[in-house]
Amino acid sequence: MKIAVMGYGTIGSGVVDVLRINKDKIAKRAGEEIEVKYILDLRDFPGDPMEDKIVHDYETIVNDPEIGIVVETMGGVEPAYTFVKAMLEAKKQVATSNKNLVAAKGAELIKIARDNTVNFQFEASVGGGIPIIRPLNKCLTADEIEEITGILNGTTNYMMTKMAEEGADFDDVLKDAQDKGYAEKDPTADIEGHDPCRKIAILTSLVCGCQVDFEDIHCEGITKITAADFKYAKAMNRSIKLLAKSRRVKDSYSCMVAPFMLGSEHPLSGVNGVFNGIFVHGNVLGDAMFYGSGAGKLPTASAVVADIVDMTKHAHTNIYIDWKPEKITLVDFKDSVNSFFVRTTSDHAAVEKAFGKVEYVDGGVNGESGFTTKEMTEADFEAAAAEIEVLNRIRLG
Repeated sequence: MKIAVMGYGTIGSGVVDVLRINKDKIAKRAGEEIEVKYILDLRDFPGDPMEDKIVHDYETIVNDPEIGIVVETMGGVEPAYTFVKAMLEAKKQVATSNKNLVAAKGAELIKIARDNTVNFQFEASVGGGIPIIRPLNKCLTADEIEEITGILNGTTNYMMTKMAEEGADFDDVLKDAQDKGYAEKDPTADIEGHDPCRKIAILTSLVCGCQVDFEDIHCEGITKITAADFKYAKAMNRSIKLLAKSRRVKDSYSCMVAPFMLGSEHPLSGVNGVFNGIFVHGNVLGDAMFYGSGAGKLPTASAVVADIVDMTKHAHTNIYIDWKPEKITLVDFKDSVNSFFVRTTSDHAAVEKAFGKVEYVDGGVNGESGFTTKEMTEADFEAAAAEIEVLNRIRLG
């Protein structure tokens, strides 16, 4: 099987490395050797062992009948979408790690692949090296998946863990994450929650079989979390995690990305550092947890290569993925139900007038107090919160 890799950055070079490191094992599992014939990139790589494979025009790959599988690790929606569409229409199978592309164009590319009796696979687009797409598509097809809750971003999880362990402030842990290479120079997609928002949109689309637009999902990042919040969390024996949540509600889904305070009994409360964890609840399976390296060169490349092996074994056969282009309308965010932890400078009388019975929390922070509410809709919370001075609020999980 001759393949091409589009994008020779961190993940693309990782795919080439994995194919080399585990060459014999991969050939045995795929039923034939897998050889990289082309690498598409704008740059040249003088001195690189693969420099003779570098090409600069994607049509070189489109027009070569020897190429059976194309790996897309370029990132972004364009030109990745144009290139991938052309490959599928040329009856070449495609594996991608590109969550932006899958979230925006997944349903359309799956249909194009089906129409051309090839495959479009994207295991590495969610959770890096953690297998979650294939289990949802194959192992759990007998289940009605009622909930998916995940820590789907290693950068923010590293930052939250550091804040919890060291009592550090947000700006300090962000700089540390950037210095260690966990956070980009522009960390917006991570710290504002856009990255996990795209990932939970992909997972929800696969579960419901329809298009879930990430723009429709309520999304909050971690920029408002402070060292004081962690003092209260410690007093409550809770951890603070940025969660991406999807829950079935009648014929629709309630989706959200936001920080949550988790009790020590929650299966995601102990997922720390750059690791990811994905909690799944099915109506017959019950609870299941997927845990591991959610990013990184070789873990992510490992998931891409698993797709390559799967597609090599299923050449000329479309592996059915239930994800139609029809869009599903999500439950209105204001109607979703949560309980909340709130920090305030208002007195107890004002708090109880606004929220009724609450439970107070002593976080040892001067000049303010904390409390937790009963379960209530987001709309009802906003109405009550408008009657007091709120310093911050975090949902309870």
